[in-house]
Amino acid sequence: MILIVDDDEAIRSSLNLLLKRAGFEMIMAANPEQALEAIERSTPSLCILDMNFTRATSGEEGLKLLEQLKEKCPELPVILITAWGSIPLAVEGMKRGASDFITKPWNNDYLLASIKTILQLSRRDGSSAPSTYDRVKLNQLYNFENIIGVNDKLLYILNMVGRVSYTDAAILILGESGTGKELVAEAIHANSQRRNAPFVKVNLGGIPSALFESEMFGHKKGAFTGAVYDRIGRFESAHGGTIFLDEIGDLEQINQVKLLRVLQDRAFNVLGTSITKTVDFRLISATNRDLEQMVASGHFREDLFYRINLISLHIPPLRERPDDIALLVQNFVDNLKQLYGRPGLKVAPMAISWLKTLPWPGNIRELKNLVERTVLVTAHDIMEVNDFQDQYKQSPRQSETITIPAVGTVTLEEVEKSMIQKAMQIHQGNISRVARSLGLSRGALYRRLDKYGIPYETAP
Repeated sequence: MILIVDDDEAIRSSLNLLLKRAGFEMIMAANPEQALEAIERSTPSLCILDMNFTRATSGEEGLKLLEQLKEKCPELPVILITAWGSIPLAVEGMKRGASDFITKPWNNDYLLASIKTILQLSRRDGSSAPSTYDRVKLNQLYNFENIIGVNDKLLYILNMVGRVSYTDAAILILGESGTGKELVAEAIHANSQRRNAPFVKVNLGGIPSALFESEMFGHKKGAFTGAVYDRIGRFESAHGGTIFLDEIGDLEQINQVKLLRVLQDRAFNVLGTSITKTVDFRLISATNRDLEQMVASGHFREDLFYRINLISLHIPPLRERPDDIALLVQNFVDNLKQLYGRPGLKVAPMAISWLKTLPWPGNIRELKNLVERTVLVTAHDIMEVNDFQDQYKQSPRQSETITIPAVGTVTLEEVEKSMIQKAMQIHQGNISRVARSLGLSRGALYRRLDKYGIPYETAP
């Protein structure tokens, strides 16, 4: 049952007719008092809430009622709707817990899609979440064939991926470079109802700012110098399917505005024409940058952040899932056996143990490169620790020139303390791994921890 709160009888009637045809049941309220009385009698599954109930157009009346509804029913999804929409008002509404913000006159298709997505998310949050995450069970429910791992943090993410895939919710994938964000985006599409439609990947960091509109919206022949033929844009190519905007944190601010308009209106103009095209797509974005910090510093639009971020997934770095390293290495080796015609390839158990001690700042991509490089230069089939160590020392990251502070700016002790603190953070306080990574004995490390007052846990 959906609660419609609007002082305009024509609006209530119009929404009632639209939603009734879509199979929903409704209750109506013409003002805040009637809305609060309605949820006292029964809890609706969703509320469509107008922002103004008098001649005022500030939206404060709607925001106040939103807070009151959330106090009584914290889990109630609310869609804000107003004829006086503004970006600051939309952002404020989302901050106070609204699920979406729609301006009048609304697009019927978009409004219905938003309602269905929000209802699907709220139902799945409340019913089908397993208390524990088991890889075998997840594989039975979803298609995750290209994602390797059994670590608890990864399984939590896969469970989330499975639950949100069936909706049309905008998803933001966060994580360091090399953690597999693109694979997660592909898995969301593969498990969605759009799986048979296009999956269009766009690396926003690789598109020159001047070509953004042409690349994303397409152009007609003669639209600008060099436009010698018609070109279909990425949004039109993704119609009916999913568009994956990778490296969205690298998008320049002037293009953030253009992207926001498409996400709000689901429509755009092809360059060189005045015809507006409407598109239907599911949005997935990804970045390795801290978007919240970028919003705070003014480098990323807050309204765009909320528009792409209905659901966020944080992919754990490889150093937080060392139990997956053996599975990943075995998978890489199995593929390389066929690629290089070496069926006898194996990795010694001690080599796996050593690989688990490394910090892996480049994550899975770095591990894959190290394994392949080791396979290529090793003549024997059983790869030992020293085989990997030789290639690890020669890797581009290891051979980079180390930048040290200018002489006189810091003391040697300050550098040593900083290095130990960083190693403790990377290895999550594991004394053996920290000592090994710094080339110290455990005793020598303990003495330095005490000297610099760095907290640590004593082994039981």
